[in-house]
Amino acid sequence: MSEAGRARVIKVQWHNPDVFELWLERDNFDFVPGDCVALFGSDGQGSRPYSLASGIHDPELRFLIRQMEDGEVSPYLAQLQPGDTVKMSPPFGWFRPGQNGDRAPFVFMATGTGIAPFMAYLRSYPDRPPQQCYYGVRQRADAVAVPWLREQIDLRLAVSREVADDAHHGRIADLWADSLPLPSDTDYYLCGLDAMIDEATVWLQGQGVDIARIHRECFFNAEL
Repeated sequence: MSEAGRARVIKVQWHNPDVFELWLERDNFDFVPGDCVALFGSDGQGSRPYSLASGIHDPELRFLIRQMEDGEVSPYLAQLQPGDTVKMSPPFGWFRPGQNGDRAPFVFMATGTGIAPFMAYLRSYPDRPPQQCYYGVRQRADAVAVPWLREQIDLRLAVSREVADDAHHGRIADLWADSLPLPSDTDYYLCGLDAMIDEATVWLQGQGVDIARIHRECFFNAEL
């Protein structure tokens, strides 16, 4: 796919009242985990980038999206029905979780819908999991696909605004001191809220991690 086109909706799968997964027909759409796609609103002009959450061999394209009440695109995407079509761009991006070339150990760190590119990686390469995955959300219901993630990886889940039986009560930053950093050749892939990424970067560098081993994909929306 070399230019913007249209894709047919398969379904809209809600994970909670605010976060849904948009499934689109794939056709001949090639991508790598970490790629984003611009999805367009009803006018075909305004767009927002969304990370792919599907695997490279999956027959469909999947996007994990938070519906924003005043958003330009997400309310439109949320009301789509099977058979509708959506305008979308070719894939783009430079964030490449797990693709550090030398097969060194690596760690995933995500907040909110920032888990999407890591889901794409795990669906693509289930036999090459990260050493650990840190996943921070505000409410437990915001955590997507936790049972599946726990089957795939060593998941460290943190919930900041309520107590959950199966998660740390607090921020994922609270968990770092217990097990990070790993050996000096470890790569760290960070995706989600910019404040988390900035804090993690400063902390990791303070522990002696080379900045070249800290890979970042920022979502700037505070409602992530």
